[in-house]
Amino acid sequence: MRDTLLPLLRCPRTGRALTLVDPVCDGDEVLEATLVTEGSPHDAERWSVRRGVPRFVPAANYADSFGFQWNRFPGTQLDSVSGLRISRDRFLGQWSLPEEWFAGRRILDVGCGAGRFAEVCLSLGAEVVAVDLSGAVDACYTSLRHHPKLHVVQASVYELPFAPGTFDGAYSFGVIQHTPDVRRTFHAIVPMVRPGGELAIDVYKRDWKSWLHPKPWLRPLTSRVPANTLFQAIERAAPTLLAASHLAGSVPVVGRALRRAVPVADYEGTLPLDARQRLEWAVLDTFDWLSPRYDQPQTGETMRAWAAEAGLVDVRVHHPAHLTLRARRPD
Repeated sequence: MRDTLLPLLRCPRTGRALTLVDPVCDGDEVLEATLVTEGSPHDAERWSVRRGVPRFVPAANYADSFGFQWNRFPGTQLDSVSGLRISRDRFLGQWSLPEEWFAGRRILDVGCGAGRFAEVCLSLGAEVVAVDLSGAVDACYTSLRHHPKLHVVQASVYELPFAPGTFDGAYSFGVIQHTPDVRRTFHAIVPMVRPGGELAIDVYKRDWKSWLHPKPWLRPLTSRVPANTLFQAIERAAPTLLAASHLAGSVPVVGRALRRAVPVADYEGTLPLDARQRLEWAVLDTFDWLSPRYDQPQTGETMRAWAAEAGLVDVRVHHPAHLTLRARRPD
């Protein structure tokens, strides 16, 4: 945690400013400390900074599987590690803003995971506050701590530790459908953006085709399996499942439908991955399909209704990678 983050932080329960107590530092970074709410000592709230990250939630929570996966695959989806532009292209495609818009802006990343999109946003010149409920914050902090404009915070989207209007923009990609109340999650993000600020939020799309995918049929069972057990099973099965997916895809006419029925994330022909990367992404994303406690796809009509409730303007719902809402808070 850098000193420049402290003025942005607020107690998520009272909204009070926070003071650092007993900091242990490494240069300009605070590695360990206590955060105490300003005001009367008898009712002060206390939070901790551990391993460089301010933490406003218990260590164990419903997002534990994501902490497991991103600490197991911290660099898999970082463009700087893969040498590809997969995360950058998705980020820019879903925002639909000129690259130069981000320079000098303060941006909130809700559900940062290992930091794949935070890395892109930083590369565009933004100051990024990356938030996650899970232990994925440790992977993000370790991989990206060298960026002077990065801040990483472990917190709940329902109790974000910032004052309303702190950010010029906010995004949440691949996240909100995995929260207990998707509508409430959407409405928790919007106030963090100043009037005139921009938002980009995506969800899995809900339509009849989603029921042809094996994920909704398997998840009621697999989401109950301990993360490590499920991961090991997927890791063992992935090479065979990828071979089956390739074989199914080679069947004339119906190959695409057959391939979709194989329970593995296979990016052959859709992402420019080599054989090693294809296997690694298959294990990662198949686990991502099957492990979350919550998985609640939405429709474009629902997202437009939420935008109307929030009073957003310039609303655009499109589908570049996932179903994405782009909008602006009115001036």
